[in-house]
Amino acid sequence: MKVGFVQFAVKFGDKEGNFQRTEELIRDKTADIWVLPELFNTGYVFINKNEVAALSETIPDGKTTQFLLELSKKKKSTFVAGLAEKADDKYFNSAVIVSNGEFVGLYRKIHLFYKEKLFFSPGDRKFQTWDVNGIRLGVMICFDWMFPEATRTLALNGADIICHPSNLVMPYCQNAMVTRCLENHIFAVTANRIGTEKRGDTVLEFTGGSQITGVKGEILHRADRSREEAFVMEIDPKLARDKQLNELNDLFLDRRPEFYFS
Repeated sequence: MKVGFVQFAVKFGDKEGNFQRTEELIRDKTADIWVLPELFNTGYVFINKNEVAALSETIPDGKTTQFLLELSKKKKSTFVAGLAEKADDKYFNSAVIVSNGEFVGLYRKIHLFYKEKLFFSPGDRKFQTWDVNGIRLGVMICFDWMFPEATRTLALNGADIICHPSNLVMPYCQNAMVTRCLENHIFAVTANRIGTEKRGDTVLEFTGGSQITGVKGEILHRADRSREEAFVMEIDPKLARDKQLNELNDLFLDRRPEFYFS
């Protein structure tokens, strides 16, 4: 299976431009699964709730999900991508999964970071996995990486690959994903963005370094910190189903959850 990420300099508020740049970067590439950044369509630094309201969309009938549905049909691929979602009177930092022109699922970010808490509601759905062409996909968004329970829950639910749309600004995640994948024997595709957003009194520089991590914690590929890149590589997702560390240790069967919580 070919998995890939798209790393680019998202332009705040320019949905059409961000759609176009996504298409340009993958035009001559093919992948079974593409992972795009968190909030890939709008940018990240909102300065008030009016902006959030104006740029958020319903799912799946909103403009961005429809764009992704068409793109997935055209490319005969699966896409996992982050966007701001409007649901009734709430706004969520969400990710959609679409495949070959079909809507597959929705994840709402559970662990909000920094000023996201001013604009978004925390996710209200449990971590889950989706079966796409015989492969189990789990989704988490950016700061979810900080909580090992997120990755472990997805792995226990059978995920072969974690799709990880991100807007990373701290220098820790890429190395932390080595541990997350090693301790769960799972693949991860982290799609970050590049560039700087300065809006209001907030200035954020995104760290790039989008990464594909293997089941033994191998960094299979890490992008540059400051260059756009659409990268694709072949993996065998079914390697994630073998949790045997050696003839006497199984990463999941050796768990002792009855001792983990006070």
